Amino acid sequence: MRDKVIIQKELRVMEIAIIGGGIGGLCAAVTLQKQGFSVNVYEAASTFQPVGAGIGIGSNAMQALMNIGVGEKVFTNGNVLHNQVFLNDKGRILNSIDFSLLKERFGQENITIHRADLHRTFLEALEPNTVHYNKKCVNVVQNGDQVTTYFEDETEVTVDLLIAADGIHSPIRKKLVPNSEPRYSGYTCWRGITENRGKVDEFTSTEIWSTTGRFGMAPMKDERVYWFACINAREKDLFYQHIESNEIANLFKDFPKVVPELIRETQPEHVLHHDIYDIKPLRQFIFDRIVLLGDAAHATTPNMGQGAGQAIEDAIVLGNAFGEFTDVKKALAFYEEKRVARTAKVINLSRQIGVAAQFRSRSLASTRDFLFPFIPSKLLLWRLKFLFDVKLK
Repeated sequence: MRDKVIIQKELRVMEIAIIGGGIGGLCAAVTLQKQGFSVNVYEAASTFQPVGAGIGIGSNAMQALMNIGVGEKVFTNGNVLHNQVFLNDKGRILNSIDFSLLKERFGQENITIHRADLHRTFLEALEPNTVHYNKKCVNVVQNGDQVTTYFEDETEVTVDLLIAADGIHSPIRKKLVPNSEPRYSGYTCWRGITENRGKVDEFTSTEIWSTTGRFGMAPMKDERVYWFACINAREKDLFYQHIESNEIANLFKDFPKVVPELIRETQPEHVLHHDIYDIKPLRQFIFDRIVLLGDAAHATTPNMGQGAGQAIEDAIVLGNAFGEFTDVKKALAFYEEKRVARTAKVINLSRQIGVAAQFRSRSLASTRDFLFPFIPSKLLLWRLKFLFDVKLK
């Protein structure tokens, strides 16, 4: 036991660089610093930008955040969800999921939170001068047990371990796995945040499905509401890239009136637009001393609300691996074993849900809407049981 402690102390002398200051990268930095490692985060942006929309944090991710001591603060900044309801475009209930059952079984709630609030919580938990801005990575080179990162400003850093948390378009992943280009889902999405004004139930997340598109809305803290609006479209369609709130609302004019109202009431600066992508599941996340983490490893469509959650799980599992093993290779192998299959399941299931939710065919949508109410709510929750029954060690 004494030898293990000595070796673990020696491990903490390792220099670790994290490329990417998003949720996954910052959570990894917090986790590893709490374990005593020397960590630096290199972010391409010039500063922290408090932008983004609302995101869901499932009880699985909340369990993980409690493990590193930031869960209570995240919970305080979030809004608890008790239910998720699915409607057709006429407002008829197709089915629902009771999230309170997750609280009973796993001890944590599902919440919504502004992405910037989650981001800020991680930044405040880090040691001073951990994050370095204006550091765009342009190349990485491995040499034995070290990795050198080259930045656009012509500086370089050599470390013992490099964590690539640089998102779905990760140049590091593309270098290691050349055929890992993002896959277009077939639909494009707008997201926004506006005042609730009593339009959305305080504890209920809602999705509305139609052959013309899909709309979701969820309450947030401080009387705000987060919404998303998806339609099937060609990839990089120039028309949809430049339309404004009123035109977006017109796309959903036949939905319940709350839908176009929420869209029109949202200030233009609070509306984001992106085509939706994922990546085909990878077979490995470890490449000698380079670790893929978050969207760089397993970007998924947002249909299960698990993008941030899976990145958070990555970070905690990686940190726990170094607490469990005295050998770097064994720790990294443990991380890979825990994360590859689990995240692949999320990617595949989320893509399937997206296909069903975005049916354009009236006959397929009618069949879906007819059958969906006959599926017991508990069966829907059971299908997601693997998400919440998470093993972080």
